[in-house]
Amino acid sequence: MAEILKGAPAAAAITEDLITRAEKLKAAGVTPCLAILRVGRRPDDLAYERGAIKRCEKIGIRVVSVVLPAECSQEDLLAQLRTINRDAAIHGCLMFRPLPKHLDEQAACETLAPEKDVDSMTAASLNTVFTGRGKGYAPCTAQSCLEILDHYGIDPAGKNVAVIGRSLVIGKPVSMMLQSRNATVTMCHTKTVDMPAVCRRAEILVVAAGKAGVVDGSFTNPDQVIIDVGVNAAPGGGICGDVQFDAVEPRVRAISPVPSGVGAVTTAVLCKHVIEAAEKAAAGA
Repeated sequence: MAEILKGAPAAAAITEDLITRAEKLKAAGVTPCLAILRVGRRPDDLAYERGAIKRCEKIGIRVVSVVLPAECSQEDLLAQLRTINRDAAIHGCLMFRPLPKHLDEQAACETLAPEKDVDSMTAASLNTVFTGRGKGYAPCTAQSCLEILDHYGIDPAGKNVAVIGRSLVIGKPVSMMLQSRNATVTMCHTKTVDMPAVCRRAEILVVAAGKAGVVDGSFTNPDQVIIDVGVNAAPGGGICGDVQFDAVEPRVRAISPVPSGVGAVTTAVLCKHVIEAAEKAAAGA
């Protein structure tokens, strides 16, 4: 039977560390603060917002909620982002996406100051991920993959890693982050020839395909570690991952479940970025 890489223990360990760091900041007169900018009332946004606020409260991060109506104008949205940029008491901003179709999402993302971009919305943040230099932070979900590996003592250095998916949200950034940790990474996508054979050679497989159950037992080997990033509607209700968990779990060394895997770590990583941003601001960096 595979080791089940649940996210909650990793999130708890991150949270405990952040509580100590938040207390140090407050002792120095700095209260870490996250602005959450939401347009409309999408159910998934509201669910993530509740989880983020709960995590922030536990750590000691102040939350400023900015809510705009779904029919708001582009200028109203940009004005709120500029206000967040100017407010020195706000250290990070999370803007829920996708935005309503009448809004220019790219323009909104690029309006945010990179040093307050705690979930890699700006091109400057992606540049930081790809070059290792600059302001901004990695996407929270991509970093959560590495946090789970770290928590369970799985070092990617020197290992062959396959990543399924090449989006700018997960696939490409997590590939670069793994390479920066000295892994040898192969990126797989819809044009990859014989993808199961490529993935079978991997010691670590990160699946961010965006398609329920795309990975079955033919992608695996007995010594493999699988990180499933997928979040899909399950046929019988609830959610499922991109991996056929019941078929794959007996065939690999370790696997993260969906739910209760990567998703359980993302709010902790978000808070980690806010604390890091507050520490940089306090140091004048």
